[in-house]
Amino acid sequence: MTQQQIVNVALGGRAYDIHIGPGLLRRSGEIIAPLLPRPRTLVVTDENVAALHLDALRASLDEAGIAHQAIVLPPGEATKSFGHYRKLVEDLLASGLERSDLVIAFGGGVIGDLTGFAAATARRGMGFTQIPTTLLAQVDSSVGGKTGINSAHGKNLIGAFHQPACVIADTSVLDTLPGRQLLAGYAEVVKYGLLGDADFFAWLEDNAKDVIRGGQSARAHAIRRSCEAKADIVARDELEGGPRALLNLGHTFGHALEAAVGYGDALLHGEAVAIGTVQAFRFSALQGLCPEEDVRRVEAHFRAIGLPVDVRAIHNRLPNAPELTAIMRQDKKAKGGKLVFVLARGIGRAFIANDVNAEAVTDFLRGELERA
Repeated sequence: MTQQQIVNVALGGRAYDIHIGPGLLRRSGEIIAPLLPRPRTLVVTDENVAALHLDALRASLDEAGIAHQAIVLPPGEATKSFGHYRKLVEDLLASGLERSDLVIAFGGGVIGDLTGFAAATARRGMGFTQIPTTLLAQVDSSVGGKTGINSAHGKNLIGAFHQPACVIADTSVLDTLPGRQLLAGYAEVVKYGLLGDADFFAWLEDNAKDVIRGGQSARAHAIRRSCEAKADIVARDELEGGPRALLNLGHTFGHALEAAVGYGDALLHGEAVAIGTVQAFRFSALQGLCPEEDVRRVEAHFRAIGLPVDVRAIHNRLPNAPELTAIMRQDKKAKGGKLVFVLARGIGRAFIANDVNAEAVTDFLRGELERA
């Protein structure tokens, strides 16, 4: 049986551990208990996760002697809204929890982002713990302290940096994840190989099917390696003033597509990241930065495991190229009105391009839309 692995996010007095392995949900009370100033907490989850796993979490908290309540929210990206944020903060304030108490975010990236933002702002800052239940959340959104909600102007534009007290990534809960959601999360795993670890990408080319089908050893390795890569970058640049922006490989293109079609099931975040990552490599090659062979490898890998690589996969009507470029100007990385992208000189060789020509981006997007 795969043993628990621990990755530390080294942030001095705010350092925390990421616990990775199968069967950790039933041990979550034991892991969380030492972090609580008093044995009391509140669980925030969604309807899908509650139906599958809330009883197991409740049993673990009961076994550890931790009193708890649960708030169950609707599933889906639309929950990351002002309305749900306002209601959640009011519920937190009404729960009787104090500023020093911890809230548990139990779900995917939507629940983690929303709960973390509510915790960051309620009583001017409460602690929280992440128990991510999707692959995307386990390798990306639960780690690093980015929290927030969406705006009509773009994704995650309202939020705060607020680090969790710990992260518990139970790899066995991924067995209940719908196949499309699992694949969407895998796009973020691939990202870590492409941005700075060519050997990891090569390992994924050989082992992706085992990761996706539920091989616990392969799955735990992929999650651990992803968390190690993110923890290293976050420890060096917590507030995204420099190298942390590398973690947005594929996201500038991807977020624009999400905003264009509306946040929902038409295009999952990981699917947008897959398309956006391929676009980042294609654009890099068009600029003479990246070998075409590497672009073909990236495209081939995403295709092989069933992720989209072209905007033709999006059935909704897309805006034109200038409109997509305008959406990108709302990106959080934009500086001085200039577009900032994560581009690549090859697999494992991503870099931050601080002054990308907007006209070149628009011309490139015209070509991408013609593919559709």
